[in-house]
Amino acid sequence: MATQFPRTTVEGLSLSRYIIGSNWIGGWSHRSVSADKMIKEFHATSEESEKMLKAYLEYGVDTVMSLMNQVPSLCTAIRNVQEETGREIIVVDTPTINTEDSKEGRAEARARIQASAKEYGAKICLIHHSSVEKLVDKQSRTIRRLDDYTEMIRDAGMIPGLSCHMPECVVYSDLNNYDVQTYIQIYNCMGFLMQSEIETVNHIIRDAKKPVMTIKPMAAGRTTPFVGLNFSWNTIRDCDMVTVGCLNEREAREDIEISLAALEHRAANIEKRSSPNMDQDAFGVNGAHR
Repeated sequence: MATQFPRTTVEGLSLSRYIIGSNWIGGWSHRSVSADKMIKEFHATSEESEKMLKAYLEYGVDTVMSLMNQVPSLCTAIRNVQEETGREIIVVDTPTINTEDSKEGRAEARARIQASAKEYGAKICLIHHSSVEKLVDKQSRTIRRLDDYTEMIRDAGMIPGLSCHMPECVVYSDLNNYDVQTYIQIYNCMGFLMQSEIETVNHIIRDAKKPVMTIKPMAAGRTTPFVGLNFSWNTIRDCDMVTVGCLNEREAREDIEISLAALEHRAANIEKRSSPNMDQDAFGVNGAHR
C-alpha cells in the first residue's frame, strides 16, 4: 500500500493536506493562450483526469478544489472515479456569485451556492476572490454582507470558506469573527500574484485562526515542483494545505513524492532530469552514462 498523505480537518471534516488543483485541467495556465488551449485539448474528455484522480487516491489524496461549473470534464471524472473505486472525493467549490445588494442579486447568488452542493457535491464552499473583493472595505476593515453569503452556504449544507487573494481578507475575517472555517491564500516562493511580501503573507497564514489552503505553489510553472513544493510544505503549519495543479498522472505521482519527501525531511525519489548528453560530470558519477 502506498504511503498515505497526511490529513487535516476543517470544522471536523477530514481532508488531505495535498489538494488537487484544477488550473491545469480547466485551461488556466497563467502562461499563454497557446498553453491554455493545449490544456483544454488534453482534458477535453474526462479520461486523463480519471487516471490522475486514481493515482492520487492511491496516496489518500482525496480533496479537489475547483470552480466546478467551469470544468465539466473534471466533474465527470469525479463521478466516474467515485463510482468505480467506491471512494469519496471531497469537493471544494469556489463559485463566483452575484454580489449585488438586491433581491435579484441575492437570488442568483443563492442559486449558484446551492448548485455547489446539489450539482457538484461540494462539502466546502469558498466564495471566489473576484466576488469577495467587491465587498471589501479597507476603511472599516470589513467585508460587507459576507454573513449573508456564509449563511447561504450553511443553508445549502456546506462549510463556508473564503478565497483571499487579498491577504487582508484573512485579517478582516478573523477580526470580525465571520463564519469562515478555512481560507484560500496565494503563497509561493516567487511571490507570484501575491499582493504583499512573502514574509508578510507567511505571518498572516501562521496567525490565521482557521486552516489555510495555499495555492499556486509553483507560481504557475515559474519555479520547479522540487523548489516550489519544498518551500511551501516547510513554511506552513501542520493544519494548512497546499493546492497543487498538474497536467497528467505522471506529474501527479512526481509531485506527491516530492511533497512526501519534504514532509518527511528526506531526499525525493525522483529521476534526474534528462539532457541531450547525460555523460557529464555535472550530473554526478551515478548519473553519467559510463
